[in-house]
Amino acid sequence: MKTLFKQGRYIITGVIFAILWSSASIATKWGLEASQPFVLAIVRFVIAGTIMVFLTHVIFRHRLPSGKEWRQLFIYGVLNIGVYLGLYVLAMQHVSAGLGSLFPATSPVFVSIISAIVYQQKIKRETILSLGLCLIGIMIASYPLLLKSYASTIGLMLLLLSMLSYSFGSVYFSRKYWADLHILTINGWQTILGGVLLLPLMLFYYDTTLNEFNTKFLGAVIWLAIIVSIGAVQLWLYLIKEDAIRSSFWLFLCPIFGFIMAWLFMNEPINVFTILGVSLVILGLYTVQRKNFSNK
Repeated sequence: MKTLFKQGRYIITGVIFAILWSSASIATKWGLEASQPFVLAIVRFVIAGTIMVFLTHVIFRHRLPSGKEWRQLFIYGVLNIGVYLGLYVLAMQHVSAGLGSLFPATSPVFVSIISAIVYQQKIKRETILSLGLCLIGIMIASYPLLLKSYASTIGLMLLLLSMLSYSFGSVYFSRKYWADLHILTINGWQTILGGVLLLPLMLFYYDTTLNEFNTKFLGAVIWLAIIVSIGAVQLWLYLIKEDAIRSSFWLFLCPIFGFIMAWLFMNEPINVFTILGVSLVILGLYTVQRKNFSNK
């Protein structure tokens, strides 16, 4: 009975994670209707980072980073927050919410390729095949959106660059020694330090006429900062802790939920190109993870 309950809890957690993670693109689109990109990003990072730092040091009494850990946190924050989410929020001005949820789901493929390059390993045929499937799938899903002005070439390029930065950040994180530094401490400080990178850009481009701090902006920020940056990330950490291999399965659902929610809340089209493109991306994700699933 306990095993059945544990499996049910794991499945429910996975579904909730996929929904919340996919919702980030929609919340970002709503936030951009009321503010400039860097304003939305900075406020999100400040709220999320402050809450996590408060929880980890004041409530849970985890230690502060020390020595070279600060440098590692800054580099990780620049890659994983400043560049990745900075480019992402810029891209979301030019692409649909559905595409905004499709690109992040491909991260395991890019991480596999970058890891092979960094560790000077031969890139496997399965990895090259999975990359090809994902890229073709993205192009097919993007084609009708480009024709109907739901996406632009610059937006797709910014999304691709953001995913490369995120993937480099993931590899960097895995290569560094973090001792007993708690994951909540790492997430809190890397969010704040990464956000520092965007602060000068926000101040330079700030235009009072382009920012309305209304309920739409407030709702988007709270959702992105608390529900996504804190809630969804903690769910993901739980899934990894329970089963690091099976956890990848939930990434397969993210583009599906992303396009469905974009259709429901943003009136974005779903057609045969969407279904075929998402299917190829999921096939590409499965290809790069197939060996792990087989071993499991």
